[in-house]
Amino acid sequence: MRVKYPRTPHLPWSPGATPDDLQQTHAHFFEGQQVVVTEKMDGENTTLYTDYIHARSLDSRFHPSRAWVKALQAQIGYKIPKGWRICGENLYAKHAIGYDALSSYFLAFSVWNERNESLNWHDSKVFFQQLGLSAPKELYVGPWDEQVIKSITLDTSKQEGYVVRLADSFAFKAFSQSVAKWVRRDHVTTNKHWMHTDVIPNRLKGTRK
Repeated sequence: MRVKYPRTPHLPWSPGATPDDLQQTHAHFFEGQQVVVTEKMDGENTTLYTDYIHARSLDSRFHPSRAWVKALQAQIGYKIPKGWRICGENLYAKHAIGYDALSSYFLAFSVWNERNESLNWHDSKVFFQQLGLSAPKELYVGPWDEQVIKSITLDTSKQEGYVVRLADSFAFKAFSQSVAKWVRRDHVTTNKHWMHTDVIPNRLKGTRK
């Protein structure tokens, strides 16, 4: 089963939401829950299976920026159980934000099992470690506190935003009540889509400029 990653709704106070985006009118569904807030990275949403890989579109065509993550899937795919998938951000190519100290060109943010359930965050990180994958930076882990979440400070010249997810597992059908994002205002700063420009690789930590 191949599954397209759903659109992540914006939190009510996300300044980067546009009229075409999904936006929550409240965040009550997080109340009383343990949550994880991670940095939202500016890349291409990508899903890895044991025998397949695709971007948000299930039939993703070739693009030079996808070669590295395709090679990654070829290396670790046999370790992904049949019916499972790993979702993450392909960060090989610079989009609106350039990175110069990435831990990897692929940062994994969720694992889905054969029942189409997202594993809890602890188990997800254990699985990532087993496959040698990195996750986005954690900005907050703990009980939902709207004021604490709103007080998270980012350098919006270098950071796109943050994503809030339930720390516990959740079903795919409950995604819109389990995950939400905050995105900086006017996130896209170029007139030309990154796929139609020359590929400018981001840099990994420890590499020379």
